Amino acid sequence: MRILITGGAGFIGSHLGEALLNSGEEVYIIDDLSTGSINNIKILEDKYPKSQLFFYEQSILNHEALLELVGTCDMVYHLAAAVGVKYILDNPLKSIKINIQGTEKVLELCAKFKKKVLIASSSEVYGKHLHAPLVETDNIIYGPSSKFRWSYAASKLIDEFFAIAYNRMNALEIVIARLFNTVGPRQTGAYGMVIPRLVQQALNNEPLTVYGDGSQTRTFTHVKDVVRALIALMHTESAISETFNIGGIQEISIKDLAQKIIDTSGSSSIIQYIPYEKAFAKDFEDMQRRVPGIDKLTQHTGFRPNYTLDNILDEVITYFR
Repeated sequence: MRILITGGAGFIGSHLGEALLNSGEEVYIIDDLSTGSINNIKILEDKYPKSQLFFYEQSILNHEALLELVGTCDMVYHLAAAVGVKYILDNPLKSIKINIQGTEKVLELCAKFKKKVLIASSSEVYGKHLHAPLVETDNIIYGPSSKFRWSYAASKLIDEFFAIAYNRMNALEIVIARLFNTVGPRQTGAYGMVIPRLVQQALNNEPLTVYGDGSQTRTFTHVKDVVRALIALMHTESAISETFNIGGIQEISIKDLAQKIIDTSGSSSIIQYIPYEKAFAKDFEDMQRRVPGIDKLTQHTGFRPNYTLDNILDEVITYFR
């Protein structure tokens, strides 16, 4: 089978590509390398034959390139998007355009060629909920438009609406996956990703910078678990036209996470608390709690995470070390 991954040079996309290549699929990747890495592509090119892996350094806004690739492939995993709080705040207009216009182009061409497509959405769409776990039918609560952080959440929600509309009006087979914090080897801390940033600080015996008072909580999912869930959803008939959370089940505060990283790595670092206003632009607003309910995913695919938080930290620390 020929499979297209948009954003396939990114952290999650490259691991998805590797899993599909391992199963014998032909993998086509389109990525403009704005946040993806050519090194991720080289890792794949070194392991797999040229007849199995095809990389195109193009934007998904390039209609002709996307037209050819969607027409060639049998199914599409749409992962291309602006990623990371820091990148989004630094590149607000580009982030909105790539998230909304890019997804619209992907869906338009998938509808034209009748190609099944998975839309990678985000836990950000839930907004400012404090309860846990978050479930797919929860209402959406956002902050004001003056806080530009919410532009990313709103753009990913528009992506979901686009996908649902194409499903209802064009009978396009779609699956929507809301990804919660995904971590693992190859992830960079350059765009505000918390675990790689804290791990690198710990290994350098630098202060671990925790924003606010560190009481905000998250769960974390190993990228291999996420990839396994994405592939399972694309091969589950009952998942068509549905939305699913993909995430971990161990909730932890960021200050406790920082201490756990110090202890696990044997670092001499201390934790340094930094007010949000000093760490980010005025457009930033944080989410206090983000914990997924994955019962729906489990019911449809049997998925449960294989990696614990301890497993994840051991692997990430080893990778950076």
